[in-house]
Amino acid sequence: MRSFYKWVARLSCVLLLATALTGCASQEGKQETMHATVGTWKTAQTLTPYFYQDYADMTIEVKPFTNPGDQKTALLAGSLDMTGTTIPTAIQAAAAGEPIKIVAGLCNKCSALVVAANSDIQTAADLKGKTIAYVPGTMHHVLLLDVLERAGLDPDTDVKLVRIDFFDMGQALAGGQVDAFLSGEPYPTQAVQDGYGRILEYPYFDDSIGTINAAMIVTEDTIEQRPKLVQKLVDAHVQATQNMIDHPNGWLTAASMGTDRESLTASADNIELCW
Repeated sequence: MRSFYKWVARLSCVLLLATALTGCASQEGKQETMHATVGTWKTAQTLTPYFYQDYADMTIEVKPFTNPGDQKTALLAGSLDMTGTTIPTAIQAAAAGEPIKIVAGLCNKCSALVVAANSDIQTAADLKGKTIAYVPGTMHHVLLLDVLERAGLDPDTDVKLVRIDFFDMGQALAGGQVDAFLSGEPYPTQAVQDGYGRILEYPYFDDSIGTINAAMIVTEDTIEQRPKLVQKLVDAHVQATQNMIDHPNGWLTAASMGTDRESLTASADNIELCW
């Protein structure tokens, strides 16, 4: 009888171990089918999330946006697990007490101040009384304010700032609706190559803001509740970024999307991918 009880005890241990192993396998299965939704823009400097899938053992859905504020809003609403946004948007959100954290850089540089090719504007001070296109809340907006301040110009009284989407700035400049615009690549380079624009300056100053531009953010709840997911996304971001840096031809080919390849290649000198 004693041997029978020993046999039952051993069988129980085996069954418990089998159950535990099945639980582990189930957990691993859940990890393998992990899903994440990531937001970004469809521009050359912000394409990195589209390459995440190559470096992650999970399913990643990428959703395109046109406005960094909308991306942040979607993240806070729970529609995204991670998203790109501008550094100013992230800072404003954090300052307002919104629960977001930057977990990786996305891109640096990318900005340029453009005037008409035949314009008599030779310095930033010459922008006084002129109309300038911009997109509020972007790094380019912050840099434009910095340029104006350095030139001794008041953005509220000395110039007229008009909100125009990046995609439409070139047409507005060529048509004379604005005298200048400050935007991200490849639009400044495109304006030069198409003959209607001239780069007035690249607004990077060592004693000021520098070249920072955009980053990847997540919510504090996601970090606390799904740390493995966040780590997987960050790891994928690092590897995808490095691969794009090491193989620029593949990156620029993917980034074409209706943009002239020559302009895109030329603008790459003013784009810095980062993590």
